[in-house]
Amino acid sequence: MQSRHLTRRVALLLPLALAACGGEDESLAFAPLRYNDLPPIRLNVASIAIEQRFIPAGVPPDVSYRDPVAPIDALKAMAHDRLQAFGTSNKAVFAILDASLTRDRDVLTGSFAVSLTIQDEGGASLGFAEARVQSRHVGEIDDIRPVLYDMTKSLMSDMNVEFEYQIRRHLKTWLTTDTAPPAPVQQAPLDGSGASPAPGPLDGSGAPAPLTPPDGSAPIPLNGAAPPPDGSGMPAAPPPPPSYAPAYPPNYLQPPQSD
Repeated sequence: MQSRHLTRRVALLLPLALAACGGEDESLAFAPLRYNDLPPIRLNVASIAIEQRFIPAGVPPDVSYRDPVAPIDALKAMAHDRLQAFGTSNKAVFAILDASLTRDRDVLTGSFAVSLTIQDEGGASLGFAEARVQSRHVGEIDDIRPVLYDMTKSLMSDMNVEFEYQIRRHLKTWLTTDTAPPAPVQQAPLDGSGASPAPGPLDGSGAPAPLTPPDGSAPIPLNGAAPPPDGSGMPAAPPPPPSYAPAYPPNYLQPPQSD
């Protein structure tokens, strides 16, 4: 009877014992891997498609299924967060070619590969770029989950850099950027003192009001005439022309006149 209770107790404790031997902590939380904080890659295409062409084995030496964030999900997140369609025709196809994590005793190896193809409406290729990154971890592994998570996070950091580099190298003509509207052009006076002042506010008649000088003196009409000193409302008379200058400079010696 006692042996039966011991057998049942051993059966209940066996899963806990196996977990303790594996060193895995199921209570650990891992943040999702997203990349919308990185600059977007704007493509001159009408649509973007994502294709998964790599299928993990799911059995050793494949260990990607034990990763808290599956490499395939991380690569799809990169495509969703960074690729944007800014065109009216053609299509971009993002393909996952490799997303493997394998283990050989105390050696973990990660290999990611993606491609981006520009296709016309008939499916013909108009441009192509491919990015590949690899990583290796060597050493004793107590809990494989955080090790795989850190490896995937590091590989994705490298992939974001390599992916953008390959696009700018091979698909540069398919990149597009937003352009800001041109700034208003200010007219500069001929004396180079700076931009000309903007027209003053309108008066009650609908015409531009006179400009007030910065020294607080009487306003200057926009026609350039001086303000009337007597307040009669009539513009002051223009200043007299300069006196007639002599025909010869003062130091000029006139030739003697003949008789």
